[in-house]
Amino acid sequence: MGASPEDLSLLSRPAAPPDDELTYGGAASHVADVWPGAARAARRPLFVLVHGGFWSPRYDRTHLRPMAAKVRDLGWTVVSVEYRRQAGHPGLATADLAEALRVLPPRLAGCHNGRVVVAGHSAGGHLALWSASQAPAPGLIATLALAPLASLDRAHRLGLGGGAVLRFLGGTPAERPGYDPMRLPSPTSPVVLLRAEHDGLVPAEVAGSYAEAHPCRLRTVAGARHFSLVDPDHWASAIVVAELDALSRRTPGPADA
Repeated sequence: MGASPEDLSLLSRPAAPPDDELTYGGAASHVADVWPGAARAARRPLFVLVHGGFWSPRYDRTHLRPMAAKVRDLGWTVVSVEYRRQAGHPGLATADLAEALRVLPPRLAGCHNGRVVVAGHSAGGHLALWSASQAPAPGLIATLALAPLASLDRAHRLGLGGGAVLRFLGGTPAERPGYDPMRLPSPTSPVVLLRAEHDGLVPAEVAGSYAEAHPCRLRTVAGARHFSLVDPDHWASAIVVAELDALSRRTPGPADA
């Protein structure tokens, strides 16, 4: 890893509010920020963002607002999903994301072309990979996992987040295998993993272990750190947008129908 510490400024950076907020259930966390794109967004997939933060209630979707606004300005409709983050109850987070992916894309019909790309950062990357396997969004054409906690077993063994995996699951990954993307069936739509070369929070080997077990494309972003991938002021965000653009242009296959 690089010697410099992680830049945490993104977590508290001021950002413009979303254009709209939608609910997808009855809990306080069943909300999503929405940035409708311009006219060309209707010809592109819906871009769904899932935030990280080691599944802790300390962190919410607001730190992704700068990134969401940038992607909207570049021509996509963006939805940033909130979900319940309660220690020992991982099923709340996974059920929330599954419901959000079921409910929100149809409600935004006309703002996208009916297809969906789901992107998650860090713990959100874990949830995005879980959903791609277990509860794919209708119209899902790809999953983009950014510095993801793609292997709960590896993350647990490394003690990431001061034991975050154990807190989240309320047990070990071996005891609760249904939440670990490593142990689940491979998604039927394409998966791209971007890992940061100098990630001080989620080492590159975590994404690497997933890539060894499942068909996907793994790319290391040289010189980047954990938050670089979702920081619109960092050059690495251009790589994320380029990947999104490439995935948006792919021709759906039978598995996407």
